[in-house]
Amino acid sequence: MKTAFSLWAMALLLAFASPAQSENKITIGVIQYDLSDIDKSFKDLHEQGFGSCEINYRANTLTKEFAEQVKEASKKYNIKVTTVVGVPGKKNVWNFRQGPATIGLVPEEDRAEKIKVYHEMIDFCAMADIPAMHSHFGFIPEDCSSKQYKDFIRVMQDLANYAKEKGVMIYFETGQETPTTLIRAIKDIGTGNVFINCDLANLLMYGKANSLDAVKLFGPLIKEFHAKDGKYPDPNNPYELGAEVPIPTGEVNFPAVIAELKKQGFEGAVTIECELNGTRHDYVVKTRKYLQELLDKD
Repeated sequence: MKTAFSLWAMALLLAFASPAQSENKITIGVIQYDLSDIDKSFKDLHEQGFGSCEINYRANTLTKEFAEQVKEASKKYNIKVTTVVGVPGKKNVWNFRQGPATIGLVPEEDRAEKIKVYHEMIDFCAMADIPAMHSHFGFIPEDCSSKQYKDFIRVMQDLANYAKEKGVMIYFETGQETPTTLIRAIKDIGTGNVFINCDLANLLMYGKANSLDAVKLFGPLIKEFHAKDGKYPDPNNPYELGAEVPIPTGEVNFPAVIAELKKQGFEGAVTIECELNGTRHDYVVKTRKYLQELLDKD
């Protein structure tokens, strides 16, 4: 009788525990910029209620020794490292005038140097058991029959195959092209290990899409989200990106987006990206709470 009661009690406990486990598959994270003491950094993230993070690329930092430190701290504090993020290039200009000619692997200038950095990021992912690296790879040309587009696809195929050999995925960060253009490029690359980090604000700030519509279009291609808010470019100054603003004061409809990603069965990370000066620590803690409340809603 005692055994039967124990089994019944355990079954009841599991029945009530299962929904909570399902709800908690989406983690909230931040981009980790300070790599000087990764144990302390991950301890702080754990104490603040975060479950994941991205590691920002720093030259001469992504060593085998550091990879071991990351793996140890990740296990110790239950912080999942989801990607290594970086945009190599000394000449990157974040606007519409010079951006297409300087950012990513679409422009030929400095391409070889950038690829070396991407290889370093991929190698570190393999050493540290991090599933992916992601970046802005450039303003993908709309004309898929153009020489520039075909050349870019070839370059990305080589990079993706290098990552595939290492067991690493590559994520395009959204923003610099329309959702359809990005979906087409991923299909044309065709290596099976290229997906999307959906930056919700970038889609608006680059004037390329409403973030909710983009999430519906991208669907299962999305492996991670950047939680950031922003506005469309100013019609009076169409040469500059739209402004980033604090969540939820911009034009990203976070309640609708969170509801949609839950509907799609998304189980990855929603990573807070904050590029606003002077608000980082308090902002990310407050924003984590806001996002968690949305995730916990039925």
